[in-house]
Amino acid sequence: MKIDIGNKTKNFNERIKNNLKKNKKNLSKVKENIENKLKNFFDWVKGAELVELEKCDTSDDPVRPELSNDFRTSYGRKIFGVKYQNEIHAVMCFAFTNNIPRTVDELDRLSKDAFLQSAHRDQYVGKIAIAYTVWSKKKGGGKLIVKEVYKMIKKSNHLNRLVTLSPLTEMARKFHLRNGAVELQVNEETQNFEYKVIK
Repeated sequence: MKIDIGNKTKNFNERIKNNLKKNKKNLSKVKENIENKLKNFFDWVKGAELVELEKCDTSDDPVRPELSNDFRTSYGRKIFGVKYQNEIHAVMCFAFTNNIPRTVDELDRLSKDAFLQSAHRDQYVGKIAIAYTVWSKKKGGGKLIVKEVYKMIKKSNHLNRLVTLSPLTEMARKFHLRNGAVELQVNEETQNFEYKVIK
């Protein structure tokens, strides 16, 4: 039996060339897709702005959905969002205190105290901004809102600390450490991280 090696080699070479062409086209599409995603990401990051909100959809909050908008906006507490093209892509809620809370009840009490003290003095509520919840609807939104809030606190005349009241989860821990915070303390049900404010 005679085997035509030359023909088989030729067919094999043809298949390799065709596969290389296909892979090159696929690679080009993947590269283009990545470039487009990066461009869209940087466009939205550059075009986003930090805004104060009157309310938020509390059911979107994965951390503390039970807290009403009244809770989030009374006694000097505030809601901030990252807005891009008239849409909110990330939200962070704050209470302003003079001490670091370990629970939501303590947060409530300490922010009321700071608010009442400010009413009798200088109108500035608390020296510490306590971020007690943060969530994002768009990739990169969480990191961006931390960065924007940090800049806002740096410019503030009365705030000198940015501390979190985070749930006791590994996800929250990784998020804050990855974004530059240091762990302050681990409590029974929460943990506190601090973003060092250098003025």
